[in-house]
Amino acid sequence: MACVEYSFHVPSLEELARVLQKGLKDNFADVQVSVVDCPDLTKEPFTFPAKGICGKTRIVEVGGVPYLLPLVNKEKVYDLNKIAKEIKLPGAFILGAGAGPFQTLGFNTEFMPIIQTESEHKPPVNGSYFAHVNPADGGCLLEKYSEKYHDFGCALLANLFASEGQPGKIIEVKVKRRTGKLNLVTCMRETLEKHFGDKPVGMGGTFIIQKGKVKTHIMGFDLRLEHTHCFSHHGEGGHYHYDTTPDTVDYVGYFLPAEVLYRIDQPKETHSIGRD
Repeated sequence: MACVEYSFHVPSLEELARVLQKGLKDNFADVQVSVVDCPDLTKEPFTFPAKGICGKTRIVEVGGVPYLLPLVNKEKVYDLNKIAKEIKLPGAFILGAGAGPFQTLGFNTEFMPIIQTESEHKPPVNGSYFAHVNPADGGCLLEKYSEKYHDFGCALLANLFASEGQPGKIIEVKVKRRTGKLNLVTCMRETLEKHFGDKPVGMGGTFIIQKGKVKTHIMGFDLRLEHTHCFSHHGEGGHYHYDTTPDTVDYVGYFLPAEVLYRIDQPKETHSIGRD
């Protein structure tokens, strides 16, 4: 399985905060971007298996949409513990978005990997969720992976943010009341692209939708420029598109730039289907 490593441009957190503050103002009425200490992510509402998202940050692109569409390639299965070793960070804390491990589940799902991978000193912890269509009523069925399954797999594609899972300084983004057409993630990405130009900057992290509703879907170099999955504590989750209540929406997020990009098992043949 081929693994290629690239270096990102890594601006200071202070510069990133200034850039995002200015850019997000074009799309949200209330914006506050600052450099703060990462909150303890083991606590509510996150309940992640690691305290933070700091230390040796990486973005990891695994597989790709061509393995899913137009035909599913059932040979494309991955183990996140092995991926952590591939990116030279055994024991990595991994957040992200991807396709669920059909090799275990028997069907395709939206997957929200939240995994403390195995190291010499600690066993792995799987806090992941998966969402699929409830066959009984056609609604969303969100389940915690470790309540039923004990592997650390995913399949077809995954877009991941990996770190040592340590506390530290991060960028806090607070925005309310969307006035523009872009979702939070797209606005952040386009702001960075506009400011840094041909210097590639990668960012990852996590955010909370404190008020409002969002549109999600569940699925029935070749990079994905943005890919965000979300889950709730009230039984819903999936692929994040945008909020549907711009007048009341309230986001708070915690982000860091990545130092390195790892491209794993890139499809040899590609297309533009399913990139939004």
